[in-house]
Amino acid sequence: MNKAPSYGTGSSSDRVNPLATASGSVTDAGSGPPIAFLHGYPFNRSMWSEQIQELSSRYRVIAPDLRGFGDTSVALQFVAGADGGVPKRQAEAYRTKTTMEEMARDVVALMDELEIDRAIVCGLSMGGYVALEFAHLFPSRVQALVLAGARAQGPDETEKDSREQQARRVLVEGMRFVADSMVPKLLAQRTLQEKPEIVSRVREMILTTKPQGAAAAQRGMAARRDYSSDLPDIGAPTLIIAGNDDRIRKPEDAEFIHRGISNSRLELIEDAGHLMNMEQPEAFNHAMMAFLEA
Repeated sequence: MNKAPSYGTGSSSDRVNPLATASGSVTDAGSGPPIAFLHGYPFNRSMWSEQIQELSSRYRVIAPDLRGFGDTSVALQFVAGADGGVPKRQAEAYRTKTTMEEMARDVVALMDELEIDRAIVCGLSMGGYVALEFAHLFPSRVQALVLAGARAQGPDETEKDSREQQARRVLVEGMRFVADSMVPKLLAQRTLQEKPEIVSRVREMILTTKPQGAAAAQRGMAARRDYSSDLPDIGAPTLIIAGNDDRIRKPEDAEFIHRGISNSRLELIEDAGHLMNMEQPEAFNHAMMAFLEA
């Protein structure tokens, strides 16, 4: 079942919820203990299709499009005469930023609307940042935590500059250069060689992402907190999943989180890159089910 909920924003300057008018921006399937799946950048909730199909037989699966992605939108900030010679039609989105805190508050507002008190929160990549922010802001509402392709450390100046440059470029050029540059890095070599349907699906998700949403999220990730000091305070059972061929988030990032969260376990998935849930869905689902049933 797809729903279009009225999320809260948590922002005094953005009281009108940008997701409230979205059509079908949330998948709500199955019954049982709820799981909230939070997608990565620059994707949408459809990246969780294999998990929704498998886990909805035992769990209530909630998969929203995060703000600015899929069927949602961002509230654009108008900046007259933006620098850098940016055309006026692009200037309105030039300074827009979607923070990880805003996305986390969107998720808790969705849970409120769906009358969900506590949930298993699963985030991949950018969704992992949102999940860590969620656990920091709303610890009592996390039944368990699953972090895939995640990183706890905050951005350094090089990463901040890179994300800002990508945000500016995507507003001018669109998403094609993002697909061209990211797809070879996101997927394991075996996936690239043997699973053309996955390659095509990943590329299509990127190409259909709205540039304004992608740019706003890049700025939000550049402004994220360092979650390293939060890790010892996470009391919920936590599963950390990493792909052994992930060229965006190294296994060392997963090991760092594993060391920081005392009540955690680490699973490494073979022949998987950054999008291990799509590349090796059976292994990913097995790891999740074993963790949840334990």
